Amino acid sequence: MKQAPWKLVCVDCGTQYPGLDVRYRCDCGGTLDVAHDLDALKGCLDTSTFDLRLASRNPADRSGVWRFRELVLPLGPEEVMTRGEGNTNLYRSERVQNYAGLRSFRLKHEGENPTASFKDRGMTVGVTVAKKLGMDRVACASTGNTAASMASYAAMAGMKAFVFIPKGKVALGKLSQALAYGARTLQIAGDFDDAMNLVQEVCDREGIYLLNSVNPFRIEGQKAIAFELLQDLDWEPPDWIIMPGGNLGNSSAVTKGLAELRELGLIDRLPRVAVVQAKGANPLYRAFVTGRDLDPLDGAETIATAIRIGNPVSWKKSLRGIRQTHGCVTQVTDQEIMDAKAVVDAAGIGAEPASCATVAGARRLAAEGVIGPDETVCGVLTGHILKDPGAVVGYHQGSLDGIEGTFANRPIDVENDLGAILEAIR
Repeated sequence: MKQAPWKLVCVDCGTQYPGLDVRYRCDCGGTLDVAHDLDALKGCLDTSTFDLRLASRNPADRSGVWRFRELVLPLGPEEVMTRGEGNTNLYRSERVQNYAGLRSFRLKHEGENPTASFKDRGMTVGVTVAKKLGMDRVACASTGNTAASMASYAAMAGMKAFVFIPKGKVALGKLSQALAYGARTLQIAGDFDDAMNLVQEVCDREGIYLLNSVNPFRIEGQKAIAFELLQDLDWEPPDWIIMPGGNLGNSSAVTKGLAELRELGLIDRLPRVAVVQAKGANPLYRAFVTGRDLDPLDGAETIATAIRIGNPVSWKKSLRGIRQTHGCVTQVTDQEIMDAKAVVDAAGIGAEPASCATVAGARRLAAEGVIGPDETVCGVLTGHILKDPGAVVGYHQGSLDGIEGTFANRPIDVENDLGAILEAIR
């Protein structure tokens, strides 16, 4: 196989490996970055290259990932496995701005991807590389969204997919997708971190290609969130980008992408990046405020199942990017998450609980004075509202344990009578 024009570089020790080595970690145990030859791109790549592709009919150009292929993976358009991922909307809502206490707050809704979460951006790249390597089996551990995305792209590529999920801790909207797309789904008696440990061991023993965010190519695809967000803003960086933090591939990807754009001179400054964790699943927050290495959290717990992770794989990359952008990490309660979700939903936008940690975190950071009321802020919503319909109904019906329906929109029982119905609607 022809050598790739990129390298794999260890985050910890700097050891380099060939770009298409089937490996996820360095021999020292550190996670890996995909390192591009940015010097070769300087002077011959500008934002007009990406903007012109918006008018193309080529499927790769129309993808919100492969449109930026020089900075993702420089592959030919005919090589990629794409479902037209990306191209998600950037919303502005006065209701959400007022709730957060920010005058300029927009929401990039990654729930509008093909399988309804941001995972599709990374998965199109991960499965493309698996195909290029001649793999016919892929696997992941998941709290739901990764499983749904991998199952879909693997089915398109003609690969067998194996999903490891924590039993009883995955929202049904997500589990149904993995089943529908044909993945062999293994429900593990444990939490996500147990499933993650097992899937890595199985992949090593069986030669199955691992597609969790420890896979560096997943991160390359997820960088395109930052690229497309800036393209939405006509390449004018906001002051802040805020996103939820679970396994931390997203924040690692966004900050890596921003740094590459800055090095190439395609943007003139770095936005500050804030990561928001649930209080019951907050290992990155604790590492950030103490200045220490991450201490895994046993028994992570939050209603936001997508970020219910106690030992995130990408924590070093995430902290590196947060510090590079002079950003921060905060935490919010489940009550704050669900109240923020009710506001986002009522604005006609809608998102799953983990997504709305972004809005809850923005509100907290604004109240604390970390973010000024006049600063420009963009938040990332990571998943669609129908990923977890049980949380929606439970909030509005008042049946969620420990959660008050602060903004509940309860259904009204009425008699089968016109007068009663008119009375109710008036």
